[in-house]
Amino acid sequence: MDGARLPRAGLAAFATGSFGMGIWITVPGLLLLYFLTDVLAVTPLLAGAALLVPKIADVVLHPWVGTVSDAGLARHGSRRRLLLLGCALFAAFAALFTVPAHLSGPAAAGWVAVAFVAGNLLFAAYQVPYLSTPADLAIGYHERTRLMGFRMVVLTIGILASGLAAPLLAGGDEPTRAGYATMALALGAGMLVAMLVGVAGVGRLAAAAPLERTRSGHALLVALRDRQFRRLIAAYLAMSTTSHLVLAGVPYYTEYELGRPKLTTVLVAAFLAPALIATPAWVALARRYGKQRGLLVAQAVFVLGCLVLAAGSAVGVPVLVAAVAVLGVAFAALQLLPFSMLPDVVAASGRAESAGSYTGVWTAVDSLGGALGPYVYAACLALGGFVASADEVVQPASAVTWIRLGFGAVPAALMLLALLLQRGYRLDATAALSR
Repeated sequence: MDGARLPRAGLAAFATGSFGMGIWITVPGLLLLYFLTDVLAVTPLLAGAALLVPKIADVVLHPWVGTVSDAGLARHGSRRRLLLLGCALFAAFAALFTVPAHLSGPAAAGWVAVAFVAGNLLFAAYQVPYLSTPADLAIGYHERTRLMGFRMVVLTIGILASGLAAPLLAGGDEPTRAGYATMALALGAGMLVAMLVGVAGVGRLAAAAPLERTRSGHALLVALRDRQFRRLIAAYLAMSTTSHLVLAGVPYYTEYELGRPKLTTVLVAAFLAPALIATPAWVALARRYGKQRGLLVAQAVFVLGCLVLAAGSAVGVPVLVAAVAVLGVAFAALQLLPFSMLPDVVAASGRAESAGSYTGVWTAVDSLGGALGPYVYAACLALGGFVASADEVVQPASAVTWIRLGFGAVPAALMLLALLLQRGYRLDATAALSR
């Protein structure tokens, strides 16, 4: 059965919530490592740890949030209360970049780590019930892709807008503590408004396509017993790690490899603008050829684009910008297709009432990838002997080499791993036939 067709107004309101989520996904990943090493004078490995440890905590917290979400659905008939709690994320976002002036080095890293833990927990409170929505609705295989297509377009707009605005608000070529604080307050306000609209959108979709439930779900980590889910989530961990690594590396690549810090904005735009345009095309391709095939193609394209970036300035800036644009086209599929395959897995399991448990594990892995990406890049910086300082310094040649390899060769290898893992997923054909 195809199920209900969702109204456009409800889809638009639901997708608006992803604008606020896009700010949280993008800005810490793009700027936080650089903020730590070049503004707060935190050494690369300590900076990487300050980003990694809070995300490791998410591996435990997110599945727990999933069970709380399922319990709330069973008790109250909706996940609204948890969603509203998650809207407090804007406060943690502001605190993340508003580090007291007297803190630097390890103390500043500690402040950032604590704020990051709080923010990740609030983000989970919103993200888990939000992403459970496709599985909570009486809709079919292709309608899930349509729903997540709307989300992907708005998410990309949020990522693009915040990715372009954040460096400028922070001070452009000469970011300061005060600039980062101003940036966090401005973007945090937009985050709050968008997430509240998203809560309303979830309610509208639930009213348009309610799913009848026969029992309540409260199974901690039930998703991990699902073989197809394990295959999908393993591949997604590699994808998430790769995309966050690339975001973390942009400021370093433009400043030290290309010698043109202003290109940070250009590369971010080149990465995200094609993703915005390509999303409808990926929706159409998934409808015709299936989500699994489309995802494998996108992973292969991403590998090729990264190999071009590994060549660095020798191939010229226009070629590098074009390669980043190719990555952006692939990135659209890397976001759209796995997130639309997740509710397919839940539907195939016959346990729609446990969608929060599945989503909790998924978002934990997503969060872990968000930490591993910057940490892997920080390890590349440390391996090259990168000198962390709030003042302008000349980096050794080995550091510049690893800045380039970390931005190109390492993500190519990680995405190739994702492709190999993804080949083990077998549910797509069955899900398409049962739509």
